[in-house]
Amino acid sequence: MQHNKNIQWPEVSAPIAAAHPRKRQIHGDTVIDDYYWMIDYFKKGPRSAEVIDYLTAENTYTAVMLKETESFQEDLFREMKSRIKEKDESVPYFKNGYYYYSRTEEGNQYFKFCRKKGTLDADEELLLDIDHLAEGYAYYAAKGFSISPDNRLLAFSVDTVSRREYTVYIKNLETGEIYPDRIANTEGAAIWANDNQTLFYTAKNPVTLLSEKIMRHTLGTDTSTDVSVYEEKDNTNYIAVGKSKNGKYIIISSEGTLSSEIWLLDADLPNNDFKVFQPRRNDVLYTIVPLQDRFLILTNDDAINFRIMQCPLDKTDREHWTIFIAHRPDVLVSDIEEFRSFLAIAERKDGLTQLAIYDLNSQEQHYLDFGEVAYTVYPGINVEYNSEKLRYGYTSLVTPSSVYEYNMGDRSKTLLKQQEVLGGYDQSAYKTERIYAVARDGVRVPISLVYKEGIQLDGTAPLLQYAYGSYGASMDPSFSSNRLSLLDRGFIYALAHIRGGEEMGRQWYEDGKMMCKMNTFYDFVDCGKYLIEQRYTMPDHLYAQGGSAGGLLMGVVANIAAAQYQGIIAQVPFVDVVNTMLDETIPLTTNEYDEWGNPNESDAYFYMKSYSPYENIESKEYPNILVTTGLHDSQVQYFEPAKWVAKLRTVKTGNSILLLKTDMDYGHGGASGRFDYLKEIAMEYAFLFKLEGINH
Repeated sequence: MQHNKNIQWPEVSAPIAAAHPRKRQIHGDTVIDDYYWMIDYFKKGPRSAEVIDYLTAENTYTAVMLKETESFQEDLFREMKSRIKEKDESVPYFKNGYYYYSRTEEGNQYFKFCRKKGTLDADEELLLDIDHLAEGYAYYAAKGFSISPDNRLLAFSVDTVSRREYTVYIKNLETGEIYPDRIANTEGAAIWANDNQTLFYTAKNPVTLLSEKIMRHTLGTDTSTDVSVYEEKDNTNYIAVGKSKNGKYIIISSEGTLSSEIWLLDADLPNNDFKVFQPRRNDVLYTIVPLQDRFLILTNDDAINFRIMQCPLDKTDREHWTIFIAHRPDVLVSDIEEFRSFLAIAERKDGLTQLAIYDLNSQEQHYLDFGEVAYTVYPGINVEYNSEKLRYGYTSLVTPSSVYEYNMGDRSKTLLKQQEVLGGYDQSAYKTERIYAVARDGVRVPISLVYKEGIQLDGTAPLLQYAYGSYGASMDPSFSSNRLSLLDRGFIYALAHIRGGEEMGRQWYEDGKMMCKMNTFYDFVDCGKYLIEQRYTMPDHLYAQGGSAGGLLMGVVANIAAAQYQGIIAQVPFVDVVNTMLDETIPLTTNEYDEWGNPNESDAYFYMKSYSPYENIESKEYPNILVTTGLHDSQVQYFEPAKWVAKLRTVKTGNSILLLKTDMDYGHGGASGRFDYLKEIAMEYAFLFKLEGINH
């Protein structure tokens, strides 16, 4: 491992965590864990104070090590903030007689949620002032805005801790009164029945944070009397409740990685029982789209990349499904946006997103054309069923986020809004490429690249390689005004579309999960190797970044390819896979069995153990590593990165830098304000720039 020898770091001792050995015995395997005790703050155990002391000591150490970058961090923060249009407004959408939009004001961290009746020239109604509501809170997230069918009431959800536990509030939009109905421990969305009195919501277990029940609440009643209308017995499934676009159905969905199930209720009859659409079957996923005269079903039943089926409104069992659009092995169908006369079908082909428009009357289909080598297109906010106009979003590594309106009838399109980059942004000054690395098993892995025109591709440029690679989540090319601070200082940015995502179809995901998980890690390393071979960069200037499950990727990469990377940024990293998956009291654990495996089973245990970053730390030189986490993180608990760093400190050799920054106020997604999160990005960029000897 080579390091830039001329970079000076403060001569200060790093914190050394106390070792309190704990023995883990399972499947005939014994492991001593010196840092298991760091779970105590989460478990309210006897060493809670010791945990906080350790995290605080690490924060102090990080601050000292990065002290000389503080003014640079401030400059970077101001630079990124200066590109954001502070006084801005979203594209209004029309629903049930009103135009809805949000707007932001100069200097404020949050936003206002507003509407206008009938026309955009009407007087504004300020529905929620989030800037005002967030006053006094270190963290404030509001979401799930749901208007009653009579337009009088607004349900909205708030989380002030950053653990994704939302409380639902009801506001009377005519009087301004917030009703006493307050529903705690929810997923954050409440759905109105058509009587304007009944709400359905998803209740969470406050310990495991799993979504376990769908509840029914009647306005004006005590929430303790709310009725459970659905309870999920399979703790590997997530559940949710929503409403069909045509307003006819309340829909409960239960979905895991391997199976799903839908339950329906007539939205006019909220006190009736929900009825199952099609009972769950092993290895079969499906979602439904209600039309006026039938249901469409998007399913992987006998179709790995999904196909669209149809059935009558009164006969929904599998035996009544017929083919609407057949399966295509080279096209993944990912979503359907329904309208009275048209469908907009979101697909993936050759690693790129695309939109197909289907005319329900003529049964003809056509595609939208975009003309860039790597881009992302997706259906936008389309809440009006009786419309011929499709809103869609478009972006690429060089094209700012754009909202278009497409007339599906006459095929005309209008740009409604493009993200404004203040200070001027010249798209032609940046170049984007799509290249393919060949992984060690012969599979071609796409990489999307962006860099400033004029960069010498001779191996001397610094390069930041990013990926995720889990849950079938595709990391599509998108624009970031913050990223310009990297590109303008000579960095190349590479987005590796590795297995575990769904960029290349459903099989791409299947080949990067469970007992095939190593493909995810090898793909990333092999992409980095290819970037070096093609002279985009070299190991002295190659950096890696990933968060959450992408943080697991970072931990594995640090173990298996340490010499290939100069530095790594691991954000909220899932690095203690075996111990977390063995503990069902840790939030969300059982939901993850279909992704990683269940370590109570011997084969899964030993496979996980073979790659888990915490279990595989070796006495060797590691890259420079910056680790970030949040004390209140609900997805990856703080103790995973804390343990990982503590163990790395005592085992690794050499003089590479290892930093841990724990945010004591926030959770998995970081800061809630629209500017505060930039401070963490500024710190991460300053870390990279310091390693490159860039100081302004």
